[in-house]
Amino acid sequence: MFFPSSVNMREQINIIIISIAMTILLLVVFFCRMLGNMEGKNMRKKQPKLPPGSATMPVLGNIQQILMNKPVFRWIHRLLDEMDTEILCLRLGSVHVIAIASPEMAREALRKNDAVLTSRPVSFAWRAFSFGYKNTTGSTGDQWKKMRRVLVSEILSSAMERRMLGQRVEEADHLVNYVYSNCNNGTVDVRHVTRHFCGNIIRKLVFGRRHFDSGAGNIGPGRDEEAHIDALFTALDYLGAFPISDYFPSLVLNGLMNTFRRLHDPIIMLRMEEWRVLRRNGDERREVADFLDVLISLEDAQGKPLLSLDEVKAETLEIILNTVDNPSNAVEWALAEMVNNPKVMKKAVDELDMVVGKERLVEESDIHSLTYLKACIREAFRIHPYHAFNPSHVAIADITIAGFMIPKGSHIILSRIGLGRNPRAWDNPLEFRPERHLKNTDNVVLAEPELRFISFSAGRRGCPAVSLGTSITMMLFARLLQGFSWSISPGANRIELQESVTSLQLSKPLLMQAKPRLLLHLYEMDIAKQG
Repeated sequence: MFFPSSVNMREQINIIIISIAMTILLLVVFFCRMLGNMEGKNMRKKQPKLPPGSATMPVLGNIQQILMNKPVFRWIHRLLDEMDTEILCLRLGSVHVIAIASPEMAREALRKNDAVLTSRPVSFAWRAFSFGYKNTTGSTGDQWKKMRRVLVSEILSSAMERRMLGQRVEEADHLVNYVYSNCNNGTVDVRHVTRHFCGNIIRKLVFGRRHFDSGAGNIGPGRDEEAHIDALFTALDYLGAFPISDYFPSLVLNGLMNTFRRLHDPIIMLRMEEWRVLRRNGDERREVADFLDVLISLEDAQGKPLLSLDEVKAETLEIILNTVDNPSNAVEWALAEMVNNPKVMKKAVDELDMVVGKERLVEESDIHSLTYLKACIREAFRIHPYHAFNPSHVAIADITIAGFMIPKGSHIILSRIGLGRNPRAWDNPLEFRPERHLKNTDNVVLAEPELRFISFSAGRRGCPAVSLGTSITMMLFARLLQGFSWSISPGANRIELQESVTSLQLSKPLLMQAKPRLLLHLYEMDIAKQG
């Protein structure tokens, strides 16, 4: 009679025990979640934040703003100024683009984090001009290492630089003769002169010739040389554009590539055939005469050509593209600044007269002693770079810069004008004052390892052609200053130092009067020996 009651009591007790256990379990889960949320909040508080940036749209990020604000580089620098920051984060879809305008942050990027930032983003334009990343423009990997080794050890070696001295001297002599021949015509187009000197000298170094067929026998550039320079600078403008501009107009791309193929390919194909015949006949007596010979003559361990046809084409185009812009732009801006500042011009010319004299032309061996001239070019590189940004570096892992989180896959771009015109790094940054580069040093060089401005960059992706680039730039500058007295065109009071709306070039080509200042025989050359 009492049995059913005892059973019910046990069931009730079991229910109570289970309820208590469930309650305890729920409380444990609740408190664990609370602790987890608190820990997560603390972790998020401790985790570095992204750099400051403009408001973004879902999915698109800043793409719409970039498309609406042209030129993009000026909009980015307005944001840096308005937000009072030296590091900026933009977002293109899912990709973070980090703009840096501080020397300290630039050094942190390319020194401390150099190994993480050696990669490059995929670029439609670079892929086209590198024949599918067959040169050193692609991401780090076996192909990049192979071509970088060829460039550093073979093309830009000290031995090769000494071997090619005669070609560089010939082009420097031709420069003086060409400007002299145009003096009586009144105004000299300095941009035309500087660009074609760079085109002439790199064609001579790469192909062993100044002219393509159309210009042979002319002292100045012919139709093909004009087309070549125009195509090179158009390509450079696209290659230096902001990433969103990588939607490259195929019609323009095809036109540029057709120009390069038309002018480069016949020379390359003929030279490769000559070397093929030499190899077949076992004749190794041919001397290497230019960069193209070097590229074609290299052999692997089995005695086969080391480089394919596309690799040779890609590397020749890379060398040419990387030579023409910075020297010509820096010299044009330097002359424009100096003709507006007669004291600076006089100091530079006086140094040339003291170091070299007026009885001979300045040579590469004099460059080491031309301290003030090098300071002038450093100042031009600092204030007036050709491109607003360095080529992008891709982060292959999460890193921090200046305490900010830089996620894996981010594109890091160093602002050349942000560094060179930074008021923390430079007193009166927009003033052209070469003397600022003479402090505490007896050996002025064009490279800037502290990244207070960018001439040849730094790190594993830095330009390996510092010596050659210095020689080309300084010989162009020194020969123009030594050979001629430069003045403003009649009717003008000063040169208008205004940048182009769409680029950092002078808004108009620099036009000036040039008057010979040396003995007549130094300008006379046997034109028949040139070409």
